[in-house]
Amino acid sequence: MSTETSQRPARGGLFGRRRSAAGDDGPRAKFSQLLPYLLQNKPLIAVVVVLSVIGSVATVAQPLLVRQGITNFQDKQPFTAIAVLVLVLLVATALVTAFQQYLLQRMGTNIVFSVRKVLVRRLLGLPISEFDTRRTGDLVSRVGSDTTLLYSVMTQGLVSSIGGALQFVGSLIAMAFIDPLLLGITVVVIGLSIVGVGSLSGRIRIASQGQQTKVGELGASVARAVGAIRTIRASNATEREIDAVQDDALGARNMGFKVARASALVVPIAGIALQVSVLAVLGVGGLQVASGTLTIATLIAFVILLFTMIAPLGSAFGAVTSVSQALGALGRIQEIIDLPGESEQDAGVTPVAAIEQDDAVGFENVAFTYPEKAHKSEAAKLLAASGVPVPDALEGHEETDGVETHDRTVLHGVSFTAPRGKRTALVGPSGAGKSTILALIERFYDPTAGVVRLGGVDIRGLDRTELRGQIGYVEQDAPVLAGTIRENLTLGAPEATDQQCIDVLHAVNLTEVLERNELGLEAPVGEDGVMLSGGERQRLAIARTLLVAPPILLLDESTSSLDGLNEQLLREAIDAVSENRTLIVIAHRLSTVVDSDQIVVLDHGRVVGVGTHSELIKSTPLYKDLAKHQLLV
Repeated sequence: MSTETSQRPARGGLFGRRRSAAGDDGPRAKFSQLLPYLLQNKPLIAVVVVLSVIGSVATVAQPLLVRQGITNFQDKQPFTAIAVLVLVLLVATALVTAFQQYLLQRMGTNIVFSVRKVLVRRLLGLPISEFDTRRTGDLVSRVGSDTTLLYSVMTQGLVSSIGGALQFVGSLIAMAFIDPLLLGITVVVIGLSIVGVGSLSGRIRIASQGQQTKVGELGASVARAVGAIRTIRASNATEREIDAVQDDALGARNMGFKVARASALVVPIAGIALQVSVLAVLGVGGLQVASGTLTIATLIAFVILLFTMIAPLGSAFGAVTSVSQALGALGRIQEIIDLPGESEQDAGVTPVAAIEQDDAVGFENVAFTYPEKAHKSEAAKLLAASGVPVPDALEGHEETDGVETHDRTVLHGVSFTAPRGKRTALVGPSGAGKSTILALIERFYDPTAGVVRLGGVDIRGLDRTELRGQIGYVEQDAPVLAGTIRENLTLGAPEATDQQCIDVLHAVNLTEVLERNELGLEAPVGEDGVMLSGGERQRLAIARTLLVAPPILLLDESTSSLDGLNEQLLREAIDAVSENRTLIVIAHRLSTVVDSDQIVVLDHGRVVGVGTHSELIKSTPLYKDLAKHQLLV
């Protein structure tokens, strides 16, 4: 993982800025890392190689036939058959080249698809902590623009150079037979040009990688601004955000200039090599013709072979640019692919022994500290800018030189149990650690110390899929995915019937959402559920969890966006579905707390009280104070 550092003071933009030096010192890919994707296309590569051999032989044969035709013409021998054969070879070479290009483009598309499959699987399987430290737009850029650059490796780069190499070698051999002296002059000039282009390739790769990094930052800035457009408009910050995004665009442009400067020298070097070679060959060859040691036909054939040799060399020089850019992009892709996935991190985890326990969930002296140098997510910045309390999982940061670091441990020796089939409420001031507790139960993170148990078993010893199959989790910000109502409802229950979907919507008082659009369950909800109200988004998220009906429900302030009537209706729905199920609820309102079987009071990451409402009113001053203010914290 690249280390993010500040490159300039925070400025512009509603949410501040971050900069990365990865453009200069980021991960560097090797050609060997591209080989596995190339080798997935062995049949196509084999066909391309065969076509390259055929095309190269046909191309190299043409100058030799031209020489023979000219000689026959000078000797007044028949040359019509040779002229026809040259024409046939020209047409055949063109057809072979066209088919080869089709196969190369097909192969390039296959490679991009293969890389995207691997990258998306790895990306969506990363630990949650990785998403805390990375910007969404930059990750999207790696899947999109970075992988697209690999296409040029096939269409303009490596495999197309196979035929060029054969043509280059074939031309050299033919030229050696025609005139070794002229060949020697040509090799000296070409050798110098190859050295020059080789020295540029490293600069091109580094500049290209920096450009892709800047493009990733631009994508992240646009994604942040678009996602928070209402907050930006309401804050009269549109112009500042435009300036901030344009600064990122300027950075991408400047890095593009670096690529252009490095790449611009490649074509002139190839052109100079061709011109010097031709002039040298014509000069020395002309003297040989004048002295009678070389025929005009042979000189013409040699010049044609020279062009035949230079053409693939020019393509190879162009391939240096495309391959260097592709390897720069592959470095950014490989950075993500090389990260350990969630399950891979379990290799070094040794779960503690299971114990006999009737409780559904148990915390034993649990402590938790977020990783160093973890950035706030864009959602946290949006909430903070809007004046909304930031979830516990995103709090506890301070910013130093543009890098935000956690300044405290979030949980300290937390111990409590959630009885099976009962309702446990977590209450406490903002930042007390409530949301972090739910994140640990879902195993988005593992505790720094202590044990979290499910039915007496250390959850680190459970398969994550099995663990999460036992838990329904409704997050604080109630995310709704772009798509339809049905797609949102069936995210965790893909086999659910229409009637089951309708019933669960009715249970959370969302029937009107179906009735106001003739598409019903197929009605779109918009990006991030923008076509729904805040309360409707929250109820839809709860309905999605209720449709799965797992034995344990985690509700993170799930009624915070509801009015009194809808809250009451939703509570009745939750009460109905929670029968014989375990609920752990982060309480936002007193009405959510009073009828809980157990209430756990948290303050600054510590448990300061456990009991019922009536017990805590007498025993825990903090709870009494929270209850006095209706727990609206």
